[in-house]
Amino acid sequence: MGAVSRQRIAVFGAGAWGTALAQAFSSTHDVRLWARDVAHLQTLALTRENRRYLPDVRLSDTLVFEPDFAVAAQSADLHLVVTPLAGLRETVRELHRLKPRTPLLWACKGLEAGTGRLPHEIVTEELGSDAACGVLTGPSFAAEVARGLPTAITLAAADDHFASRWVAALHQPRLRIYANTDLVGCEIGGAIKNVMAIAAGVSDGLGFGLNARAALITRGLAEIARLAAALGGRSETLMGLTGMGDLILTCTGDLSRNRRVGLELAKGSTLADILRDLGHVAEGVSTAREVVALARRKGVEMPICEAVDALLHHGLDARSAVERLLARDPRHE
Repeated sequence: MGAVSRQRIAVFGAGAWGTALAQAFSSTHDVRLWARDVAHLQTLALTRENRRYLPDVRLSDTLVFEPDFAVAAQSADLHLVVTPLAGLRETVRELHRLKPRTPLLWACKGLEAGTGRLPHEIVTEELGSDAACGVLTGPSFAAEVARGLPTAITLAAADDHFASRWVAALHQPRLRIYANTDLVGCEIGGAIKNVMAIAAGVSDGLGFGLNARAALITRGLAEIARLAAALGGRSETLMGLTGMGDLILTCTGDLSRNRRVGLELAKGSTLADILRDLGHVAEGVSTAREVVALARRKGVEMPICEAVDALLHHGLDARSAVERLLARDPRHE
């Protein structure tokens, strides 16, 4: 790709993924990182390390830590929202108030609690259908991106010109970004893989073996593809980075928060204790409930998601959840 001018990028959210993306883009762009927790941001600026979420990663000297939301918003050519999904709507609404029509990307995954909305649906409700916006998603652990390890992700937008423009601006040799126009497929893949990772963690924690994990991943991909198709997503999207790639990484990688939730559930730990000790948001926990409700509205069978939802929110124990799946008649899948 040809040379692209430096952009002023404001990143909202200084968790693991927000910090990692700010770090990655600061090598070629002018990046300001904002966080709601001002003390946390001051510590990052002082130590040049996000010890809470990305320990042992030295942050770039060019990365600016901005405690003032309005200053970050109004100084930017691009807004990049990397809050948990629960904070997306409020953040987008405030950005629109402060600097409307600024190009927007988000890197949130999941379904909104209470509404079942995908991230792009939330943004459309807040900004309108003609907003210049898209999602960054795909198989990526924040710690590896922050360390500059090779990673490939997707930038999906309804407008292919918008996607191509920002892929050209953000693409790097060690953070390869590919354009896509299937927002539904990309976001469904990114949301439900977290639920599947909880299931994989439970299976592994109970010692069910690698064969069982492979079966869960394969049948999980089939569930994801069925729901994506019902919502208008494209099947080929689920065979790529934001479907198969993200699912495999999250179900097998030891850095996966959602997989860790499943491993701890298999040990008999309570969900409340797991989430308290995790120190990060595990989006699969809230997504499980919403995806089951959405699948029922659309008439889509999703037995793995239903089992995870029953385990997380309806008192089913871990072994019974897996046994329920094993007992299903394969002719009904």
